[in-house]
Amino acid sequence: MLRFALRRLLVAVGVALTVSMASFLLLHLSGDLATAIAGPEATGEQVAAIRAQHGLDQPLVVQFGSWGWHALHLDFGRSFYFPEQVTDLLAARLPVTLTLGVIALAVALLVAIPLGVLAAFHRDTWIDRTALAVSVLGQAMPSFWFGLTLILIFSVNLRWLPVSGNATWKHFILPAVALGYYAMPAVMRVTRNGMLEVLSSDYVRTARAKGLPPRKILIRHALRNAVIPVIALAAVQFGFMLGGSIVIEAVFSLQGLGQLAWESIARNDFPVVQAIVLVLAMIYIALTLAADLLNALLDPRLRA
Repeated sequence: MLRFALRRLLVAVGVALTVSMASFLLLHLSGDLATAIAGPEATGEQVAAIRAQHGLDQPLVVQFGSWGWHALHLDFGRSFYFPEQVTDLLAARLPVTLTLGVIALAVALLVAIPLGVLAAFHRDTWIDRTALAVSVLGQAMPSFWFGLTLILIFSVNLRWLPVSGNATWKHFILPAVALGYYAMPAVMRVTRNGMLEVLSSDYVRTARAKGLPPRKILIRHALRNAVIPVIALAAVQFGFMLGGSIVIEAVFSLQGLGQLAWESIARNDFPVVQAIVLVLAMIYIALTLAADLLNALLDPRLRA
């Protein structure tokens, strides 16, 4: 297990380094950052002064080394637009995005796992077909359109829930449902396929032959083994939801990292965009690593 963990950790470090280099290069190769900061009406002297002020006149290797060293110490510099440090901006906005992601993941798991179990247990019936139809609909429906529909129904017409903001827990209900519904189809399909495989295994047939109640077979023997792939998928989906929260936060005006990224891209605030990409990538890599280790702990066969 220790060797497996070290091997996965080395892979995670390599991926983190690659992502940081790629995000740095893409931002710096997208155009002249000094010109974007100075504006279209700036003179050549002003652009040159801004380039020297932010170290943009140095080679890319030197810039990346300096940025990477400061990033290791959680120093992402100062925002070009907001009058504060990038670290302070991230610290203020990250809890909102994490709260939204956790609630959305809980909604997805609480709906998708029972739905997948029912679809597998009642294979080729109307229950199975209904679950698959819900899965296909969730995969095809744009999250922003679903979010606007939820606002129209539950906020504008019924007036049950607030439209926007993040002041209370009620403000997270509609965004979490909109974001969780996007992740639900993949979890439901993996649960259904895992249950179908487990229900056709020898030890389940033996349990049935012994006369065990179907509910006991389903929960104690089948579900416990079928949810192992769901653990890894849940970590991946949580990372996707954190990245995909940009659209949902914009629709519901949640002041999280997604909204901050949207504002920073529109205002050419490159230090903030670069820091958000790096932080979300690190969270995604850490979640994937934790899921791999947990899967290997639950199923020793994966260690090979």
